[in-house]
Amino acid sequence: MAEVSEVLMSVLSTIRVPRPGDRVHKDECALSFSSPESEGGLYVCMNSFLGFGSQYVDRHHTRSGQRAYLHISQTRKAPKEDDENSGSGDPPKKKPTRLAIGIEGGFNVEQEQYEEEVKVVLFPDRQEVTSDDLATMPDVVRDRVSLAMAGLMSADSVSHALQVQQWDGELRAESRHAVELEQLNNGTKIPPSGWRCEVCDLQENLWMNLSDGRVFCGRRYFDGSGGNNHALLHFQQTGHPLAVKLGTITPDGGDVYSYDEDDMVLDPKLPEHLSHFGIDMMTMEKTEHTMTELEIAVNQRVGEWEVIQESGATLRPLSGPGLTGMKNLGNSCYLNSVMQVLFTVPDFQSKYVSNIDKIFNEAPSDPTQDFKTQVAKLGYGLLSGEYSKPAPDPGEGSEPSSEPRGDQVGIAARMFKALVGRGHPEFSTNRQQDAQEFLLHFINMVERNCRSGVNPSEAFRFLVEERIVCQQSQKAKYTQRVDYILQLPVPMDQATNTEELQKAERRREEADSSGAPTPAPVRACIPFTACMAALSEPETLTDFWSSAAQAKTTATKTTRFASFPDHMVIQVKKFTFGQDWVPKKLDVSIDVPDTLDLTALRATGQQPGEELLPEVAPPPLMTPDVEVKGILGSHGNEEDDSLYSPLLSPVLDDSTVSQLCEMGFPLEACRKAVYYTGNTGIDAAMNWVMGHMDDPDFSAPLVLPGTSSAPGTTPTESFSEEHLATIVSMGFSRDQATRALRATSNVLERAVDWIFSHLDDLESMEVSEGGRSAAESEGSREPPPGPKVRDGPGKYELFAFISHMGTSTMCGHYVCHIKKDQQWVIFNDQKVCASEKPPKDLGYLYFYRRVTE
Repeated sequence: MAEVSEVLMSVLSTIRVPRPGDRVHKDECALSFSSPESEGGLYVCMNSFLGFGSQYVDRHHTRSGQRAYLHISQTRKAPKEDDENSGSGDPPKKKPTRLAIGIEGGFNVEQEQYEEEVKVVLFPDRQEVTSDDLATMPDVVRDRVSLAMAGLMSADSVSHALQVQQWDGELRAESRHAVELEQLNNGTKIPPSGWRCEVCDLQENLWMNLSDGRVFCGRRYFDGSGGNNHALLHFQQTGHPLAVKLGTITPDGGDVYSYDEDDMVLDPKLPEHLSHFGIDMMTMEKTEHTMTELEIAVNQRVGEWEVIQESGATLRPLSGPGLTGMKNLGNSCYLNSVMQVLFTVPDFQSKYVSNIDKIFNEAPSDPTQDFKTQVAKLGYGLLSGEYSKPAPDPGEGSEPSSEPRGDQVGIAARMFKALVGRGHPEFSTNRQQDAQEFLLHFINMVERNCRSGVNPSEAFRFLVEERIVCQQSQKAKYTQRVDYILQLPVPMDQATNTEELQKAERRREEADSSGAPTPAPVRACIPFTACMAALSEPETLTDFWSSAAQAKTTATKTTRFASFPDHMVIQVKKFTFGQDWVPKKLDVSIDVPDTLDLTALRATGQQPGEELLPEVAPPPLMTPDVEVKGILGSHGNEEDDSLYSPLLSPVLDDSTVSQLCEMGFPLEACRKAVYYTGNTGIDAAMNWVMGHMDDPDFSAPLVLPGTSSAPGTTPTESFSEEHLATIVSMGFSRDQATRALRATSNVLERAVDWIFSHLDDLESMEVSEGGRSAAESEGSREPPPGPKVRDGPGKYELFAFISHMGTSTMCGHYVCHIKKDQQWVIFNDQKVCASEKPPKDLGYLYFYRRVTE
């Protein structure tokens, strides 16, 4: 032991005690998904607090020179028997009664119990030191090491913040209207039962307005059930904000909704407000489902959930390489589904998994913060099969289930989720997200991190050509833009079961009038060919400013593919807004084909003999009460306007500029959009923005024709040397940094974001001898090269699709189906099984790959 004591003494200066703010990785290996529960446990560096599995700890020791590691090993305890456990299987699961996670009555979150073994291991000889061994060592060694061990074990791990602890969806704020609510003395008295909507006679989902005592039906739900929105209309007409749901009133309270605050609220004076209309809260009994119960029911809705998850079938569990499940970290199923599909694409496999050793060898000192390292780690975890093992039995003594469970140990991508979500207002949270938005977010991160070398997102990148034809002059304009996802419209008027839908609507209305239970909704069947026809048909543009006619006119816009990617992603636009602007999901079935031929949608470019619209800006708009000033400004005077420029400063529609800015577009781009569309409105400006988003000078200040610089700027530009140095330190040239600052009005944060979103343009820049890029030099007349895209035949085959269950992308659940060796496989978080009936008609995102002949 003296030898170990001496080794500890020699490394004592490298052993740190965690302080507040230190990142302690004691749940997950930085380079793999090993954890304290894995075979071999987890080794935590006692200097950097990085965790490593047994297969990577030697690598870290060799590279860093660190010798002291805290080894943590956990063994799962058998669950305790309780009164509800019959001893012949899993304990019966209680039905949730509260819209919450991790608290009594809410959705259950499994809390594992472990036996833990902790010791210090000294490398390279792997000498072990336990707490008992420390007691015999010198005080300075014992105190320092014991303090470090205790600090590491008590510190919150980085993943702790990502784990679901408690969430209560029933916590409600007190309404600001409740205390001083005005109640009318109109003599209204509400009977204890027999209520009906005053407008449509509906007898359920009824709400009494707490200001005037009038009773109306509630909102209509996405599937057509619920009410007819009469309570909402009454608020819009009167402004009376609070209503209570009749049938939910008990001595403990009732459901109160504030239309003004658009949320369920608390009314501390509810007994007083009810008694004003003759209702004694202490004698009332519950006869209706509360809003919480309805939300829980929606989150357990049969129909769609059962079909998409194939719950009615006995599914055969699968395991092995490429068949690894992913743990749900709390509403992370959108991430799980997207990453499962992406690592089926060969480009992502070769970029990150085939080169994993090279990526790990080049990783920085803290690999937990390196994008390439964490993506490679996730890809290897999904494809290697190392973590594709059946989950342990619920406990010893329990009889095996007669049906296979399909659950795997799987991988928990906590480190990956934290990295890709860092700084993002949505993906950094534990809330449910839109899988399509996450896919685009991840592709954007790949683009930023692949400045050089192979870029796997090119597999999805394609060019869209938009052809606009002026109906007055018959001249055309062609623009191209980059896209990654094809958005497919859903023409509800093309349903093939219209008669059945009408009958279902009549049955619903009859049930509403008679008080009978609402019948099951009927799903609309939309042909895929109708969706494609809606995509390809020309769009009419009204108030189009024609540069040929120099006036507003009508135009038609046709959208076609200028290139076909290797992999085509199709998003079915199921999520929309109703006439009342309430988000809703279209309950549709679409016969999506296994093979797809888009050849007919190939763009043809300018036709023979076709004339193009001239590139002339619309005339600047002036108002009589605006003082006219020339671009030359101080070079003229009021008496002699001979030196004034004939081009007058434009008056831009501030409301249109503001609307575009609120959508997230740069201010200067919005100003140019309004200027070049002649103040013709938001639609025309939006079309200009979409057609010029990929222009190198998209965010550059507005430069009027005939001038060399934007209004308010001088021809000689001056940029902050500090800003230039910051961008150059990121690996960019000074010329590239100057270009970024010029495009963003010398704002560093915007310049950094701009430079990462214009990598393709920057890669093509050639610096000339004069210090300016060839693209910017006066002698250059060649347009900057466009983004790199692949092209080939437009024939595809379906290989994966992601499905969503629930009423909105912000709630519900995602699963994905992937075709592996001619067998459809369902990936439902940790469950990986052979699919018996893949619900291809109910998908949300479809993934096709090119068919090579």
